[in-house]
Amino acid sequence: MRASWGVYKGQEEAMTDPSLSMQRITQLASHFAKPQHPKTFLRNFTTSTAMSSSTNSNIHLYTVGTPNGIKVSILLEELGLPYKVTPISFSKNEQKEPWFLEINPNGRIPALTDTLPDGTPINLFESGSILQYLVDRYDPEYKVSYPRGTKEYYEMNNWLHWQMGGLGPMQGQANHFFRYAPEKIQYGIDRYQNETRRLYGVMERQLEKGEYLVGDRATIADFACWGWVAAHHWAGVSLNEFPKLDAWLHRLLERPGVEKGRHVPSRHTAFDMKNKSEEELEKEAEKSKAWVQAGMKADAKK
Repeated sequence: MRASWGVYKGQEEAMTDPSLSMQRITQLASHFAKPQHPKTFLRNFTTSTAMSSSTNSNIHLYTVGTPNGIKVSILLEELGLPYKVTPISFSKNEQKEPWFLEINPNGRIPALTDTLPDGTPINLFESGSILQYLVDRYDPEYKVSYPRGTKEYYEMNNWLHWQMGGLGPMQGQANHFFRYAPEKIQYGIDRYQNETRRLYGVMERQLEKGEYLVGDRATIADFACWGWVAAHHWAGVSLNEFPKLDAWLHRLLERPGVEKGRHVPSRHTAFDMKNKSEEELEKEAEKSKAWVQAGMKADAKK
């Protein structure tokens, strides 16, 4: 199978620097020996400082640069974990191909595979589930999470599930009716933009208590919400009435992990939208309308 490999920082050093451990060199060799999806590339092989011999991973992320997709890549970068990436093409409906459905039967991104310490492979899907798995296994120092059983742990999960059940679905529908629907249905636009605005208000009030959604640190709750709030302009919702939320958005953007992770597997363009006219944004939406509608029709037949 043809392979196209991304070259990333430190890859050559891993092969030539004698100070690097034989374990890492062996791991790199195994990456190249295994058959890969044509678009697979590697991230963070030698840049991680968070890894130890007890937390070696075999993480492979299948994703697109959507608000849901970048949640996982942001967390992986925050944790400094090495991982492989395969970009998925929505326009080619790759998320519905049999090989992908073996990983995620629901045919949605993101999806992730890994190997458990006993050697058992595991498939993970639903972004919230993936985030919880990654911190449970790879954040023993609780850099972006809290210890299980603490008050903050449960509050973090409150906000994570709030995003999964509220912010994501509601803003996703705002995107659909405002940008992708074949006809403009004002009721649908108003319904979901207003609900997105209400949810932003919930975050605004929470952020009046502190810099992050829970406690004294950025956690998976913040990372889960970040990509959606960053895409507010695409949904037709302004942050002008939410100063705390706007400050939070840019505070997180200053974190190296967020900055790196938001550009996986491709450049993050949400902030470009503010500088475009509505006519230009409509042209952007037209590029995606065809495959959005085609995907809906295909799903309706199943």
